[in-house]
Amino acid sequence: MTDIVHMWHDERGAGDPVVLLHGGMTDGRCFTGNLDGLADAFRVYLPDRRGHGRTPDAPGPITIDAMARDTAAFLDRVVGGPARLVGYSAGGSVALRTAMLRPDLVERLVLISTAYDLDGMIFKPSAEGPLPAPIVDAYAEVSPDGRDHFPVVVRKIADAAATEPAPDPSDLRAVTARTLVLAGDDDLVTLDHTVALYRALPTAELAVLPNASHLLLMEHPETVRAVVRTFLTTDAAPTYMPISRAAVHT
Repeated sequence: MTDIVHMWHDERGAGDPVVLLHGGMTDGRCFTGNLDGLADAFRVYLPDRRGHGRTPDAPGPITIDAMARDTAAFLDRVVGGPARLVGYSAGGSVALRTAMLRPDLVERLVLISTAYDLDGMIFKPSAEGPLPAPIVDAYAEVSPDGRDHFPVVVRKIADAAATEPAPDPSDLRAVTARTLVLAGDDDLVTLDHTVALYRALPTAELAVLPNASHLLLMEHPETVRAVVRTFLTTDAAPTYMPISRAAVHT
């Protein structure tokens, strides 16, 4: 088993804990101007996952499972117990796996532009070709490993994407937290896959933003923040004409 990595993190605000898990090959700064605004109502934690941002790389692969175990340890040791867990893109995959491994640590779950199986993505992570300069520059700005290590991280992520087994949809029933599945209508994650994820989770709710891509955090920051805030601060209400939830309210 891969050793646990202690993740660098930022903390903002006061109140009940919310942990934001960033996308792949980025870091907690991807929530600047969007979900970091939740700090006006919550204690917001922004960890950088292994090999990302200010958290150094570690020996061994960078898999969803390893990062989920890092996240569970972070919830145990730093947050001190259950939290509302919000994941974007690859961070959503990590959040989902964390909720499967340790449902006791996830009070509510938000999955933004998330694939539980990379076959649900139109493009998969790849280490081939030149790396976008803005992404490399952002990595080099804060990484303790230095600019030249970024291709190593990208290779590890691509290798894990090609070899790590995906959960069977039936495995997702291990998630006990109420869950919001949120995506753009023109997302990198296909709509079919997003709906399959929503249907596979026991207590999921679905939101699809119009005129939105995989970069919906930057395209519609206020809307995303409002949708997530409402989900995190209110209880689910019975609907007037339930179909899939009919058994829940009878």
